[in-house]
Amino acid sequence: MAGLNNGFTSDSTQQLLDKIDQLNAIIDKLTETVAKLSAENAVLREQLNKNSKNSSKPPSSDGLKKPSPKSLRKPSGKKQGAQEGHKGKGFSITQSPDKTIDHIPAKCIGCLNAGKCTSCGVAERRYEIDIVVNTMVIQHRALSFRCMKENGIVINGAFPDNVTSTMQYGNNLEALAVSLNTIGMVSIKRTHEILSAVFGIPISTGTIHNMVMGLAGKLANTVEHIRQAVVSSTINHFDETGSRVDKKTMWFHNASNKDYTYLTVSEKRGTEGMDAAGILPDFKGIAVHDCWKPYWRYGDIRHALCCAHLLRELIGVVENQPEQTWPQEMIDLLLRMKEVRDKAVYSGKENLSYYYLHTFDKEYDRIIEEGRIQNPIQEKKPGKRGRQAKGKVRSLIERLSEYKDAVCLFTKNFFIPFDNNQAERDIRMIKVKTKVSGCFRTKEGADAFAKIMSYIGTSNKHGINSFIAVKKALMNQSNFIFDKVD
Repeated sequence: MAGLNNGFTSDSTQQLLDKIDQLNAIIDKLTETVAKLSAENAVLREQLNKNSKNSSKPPSSDGLKKPSPKSLRKPSGKKQGAQEGHKGKGFSITQSPDKTIDHIPAKCIGCLNAGKCTSCGVAERRYEIDIVVNTMVIQHRALSFRCMKENGIVINGAFPDNVTSTMQYGNNLEALAVSLNTIGMVSIKRTHEILSAVFGIPISTGTIHNMVMGLAGKLANTVEHIRQAVVSSTINHFDETGSRVDKKTMWFHNASNKDYTYLTVSEKRGTEGMDAAGILPDFKGIAVHDCWKPYWRYGDIRHALCCAHLLRELIGVVENQPEQTWPQEMIDLLLRMKEVRDKAVYSGKENLSYYYLHTFDKEYDRIIEEGRIQNPIQEKKPGKRGRQAKGKVRSLIERLSEYKDAVCLFTKNFFIPFDNNQAERDIRMIKVKTKVSGCFRTKEGADAFAKIMSYIGTSNKHGINSFIAVKKALMNQSNFIFDKVD
């Protein structure tokens, strides 16, 4: 034993201890690196799995890789399609036939007894609906007369107010050109090609541009009327979306309700752009939105959150972190709240009973606490500056807790919808336009599009045909929509 002990000196022992410390330091560093890479991998995998069904990403971002539909609705037990008693709105004849063509049996053609056989009437009727494309040139002539009552003075006829030049396009053609470019999302160049090919009219792209800008100018007072109506409304839906304008990203801001649509364009997305839109600074009602932080800076309004956005975020947690149990419980609770609210509305009730409100309140708090237990905030490392990161899941939990009243407001006020679909429908046209055209070349063009679509959106909400609305506006009669609203 003495010989063995002599083989290990104090120096060699210290070297081994130092080596062990070095290896432990390497292990600690590698462990930290693995943890960091695992966290980054989880974040990247979550980003890769994100789509329009489990996050706030728009459907247009899915590209060709569309996620399979995953409806949160439970089977109703009803058969597919229209139910008994449903009034159909299929293909139908809207006017009397302009032309009738009779078809005799093939055997009657060339028969010696043709015209002698007894007619049995019409065996069957079929209708063919078509259009007649025709270009009409109207000549306006101002006639002159030597008036006997005015001692032989020559007096001339006056042209209508809308006939202002020697050669011009009529209201129908102008309305069609503007409608194709705005409502139809067709580019000015393609609008020019369509009108030239179908009608044989070589209308220039510059003329079409001037028509669109001219209509936007005529709508200035009408759009301001729409803005004032939105400001004075009790409930409004808000959303914003980006688009390329003049080689940079600008933001379309939407404020709308069941009666009005109001769109504006700003270089800023946040409070500056919202203030420029001219709605939120003066609005005193209930704002339905997606919980984006700048909306909370307006303290004179009451907030209601879009639960559809929350459901998508919760679905994302369920899919990316299946070990978490609280998100599915919150999904079930929100859908249960909606089901009970909808049944109460259908039954003619104006509010939920204390039992349901109390039950939902307790269950909501329980799920939040369960989520906090499953997602504890890590202890801050000594010497590390700043706040300790919570992580996306814990941040979602705290958001659901902090804005609980705004999330659950739809159960207490039956005029508040469960989602913010109204705003998303009204602003979707911007994404369609961007997808088709790619961008707006100028801020002026984007502003014109926003004004026209504000007017068209409001018109459509009151059953007014878009083409008729455009034609009325070209004739300086756009205020007729407010008669429909009233």
